[in-house]
Amino acid sequence: MTEFETITGETVDVGLIQSFIQELPEKALRFGVRVLLALLVFVIGAQLIKLVCKILKKSMQRGNADVGVIQFLSSFVRISLYVLLVFFIASGFGLDAASVVALLGSAGVAIGLAVQGSLSNFAGGVLILLLKPFKVGDYIVAGNGNEGTVMEIQIFYTKLTTADNRLVVIPNGDLSNSSMINASAMPTRRIDISAGISYDADIRRAREVLLELLEKDEKVLQNMDKKVFVDSLGDSAVMLGVRCHVAAEDFWETKWRLTENIKYALDGAEISIPYNQLDVHLKGQA
Repeated sequence: MTEFETITGETVDVGLIQSFIQELPEKALRFGVRVLLALLVFVIGAQLIKLVCKILKKSMQRGNADVGVIQFLSSFVRISLYVLLVFFIASGFGLDAASVVALLGSAGVAIGLAVQGSLSNFAGGVLILLLKPFKVGDYIVAGNGNEGTVMEIQIFYTKLTTADNRLVVIPNGDLSNSSMINASAMPTRRIDISAGISYDADIRRAREVLLELLEKDEKVLQNMDKKVFVDSLGDSAVMLGVRCHVAAEDFWETKWRLTENIKYALDGAEISIPYNQLDVHLKGQA
């Protein structure tokens, strides 16, 4: 084989270079075939993962599992299977799985510190599913002020939809480590509405009108306490409190309807509803 000396004084085997150049197309072809096979395996594997998740989901649905549990386990199984698929494809390129596991083990502490927030969210999701402070379909108010209907409980996050149809994504760690109000936990909810009447109005008559309104509303639970009471004496009105109970799912619609009907009922009874006003008295000059 022919050798020549470079300007740096190093000796290069020309035959070795020629051999590399000659074998390059074949090596590139083999590498391309392996890449195509890897892509094919990934596509087939992704379809199998979808099938497995679908079968798992249907099995849990037939077992009447909680919707949140189904969503959480489906996400966990899907991510785990994708990790295994990537390891399988990597081993096809000559990557030693044992070496990878050893490397991950040695880097476990560093990885744990880097993703401690995600691990906290994962643990929070497990606690939510075990303790069940809420479930999919419940209306909750989180400690950070966000509120809405629970749509999904995933591995790391819980998704809510607000009344104005916005999506709120909250880390599970925050939900499990802070106070939270579940407005759907109880079968009934209490409605409290304030209504102001004039100081000249007959309070007893106003109470009768509003109690009659509560008795006629079909969504108000008649077997539970209904009250109309003087809540406070305002600057320009006597504030009446209207209180009743409804089924949890009827809360908002009933509250909006009662608020509107209170106005109509007081107007029909000729009981005035005053607005804030300021009386100015001019003192005559001496």
